[in-house]
Amino acid sequence: MNLLLFIVTLMISFIAVRIGAIAFELTGLEWSFAKFQSISCFTGTGFTTKESELVVGNPQRRRIASVLMVLGNVGLVTLIATFANTLRPNMIVSTFTIPFLPISIPSRILPWANLLILVILAYVIYRLFTRTKFTKRLTDKLRSIILKKEIVKPVSFEELIVATGGYGISQIEVCKESPILNKMIREANLRSHDITILAVERKGAVIPNPSADTNILLNDKLVCFGKLEHIRKEICVIHD
Repeated sequence: MNLLLFIVTLMISFIAVRIGAIAFELTGLEWSFAKFQSISCFTGTGFTTKESELVVGNPQRRRIASVLMVLGNVGLVTLIATFANTLRPNMIVSTFTIPFLPISIPSRILPWANLLILVILAYVIYRLFTRTKFTKRLTDKLRSIILKKEIVKPVSFEELIVATGGYGISQIEVCKESPILNKMIREANLRSHDITILAVERKGAVIPNPSADTNILLNDKLVCFGKLEHIRKEICVIHD
């Protein structure tokens, strides 16, 4: 029973990390950052990187991180408890009979047999969840469920690079609710919020270093540098 619980908990942990990565991606994180931060939150390790500012500076991501941390702690405790119980020698019976096989092994060998089974199954699960085709199908299925259930509200921007102090580069798609829609760059007055538009992507064409007279149109993708918190607030409305 402990062996089965250990394997089930391990599989659920892999799925939880994948769901966390998808949720982070839907909030605008680049996929590689999203995966790393999901693993970091779930395991409670490696969360002192610059990219962590992308998480702690956003309310929706903080909620995702909090859930992952709680689930990670519960999963870790369960794994440790079941692992220890699986390896604990059975003091009640002197021998153990394998079902459907005429083989009996001493009870003292049972923990080592369980350890071998755990290692083999853990490796199989790891290989299964790292296979490209399987993980892609699993990720697509989980993403569709999250979107259908509206567990996480997706946003139309991607935060690409983060520097110290909360500054970074973002690529944002101008939405209908954007306060700068149909305004010239100078009218948007983004410089007063310490935001610089580095480029505008429009219908596949890129306008580098756009002039102050450039109009900002619906579905334009703006590559901006500035404080990420200000960029989210001033360019595209985000629902917490």
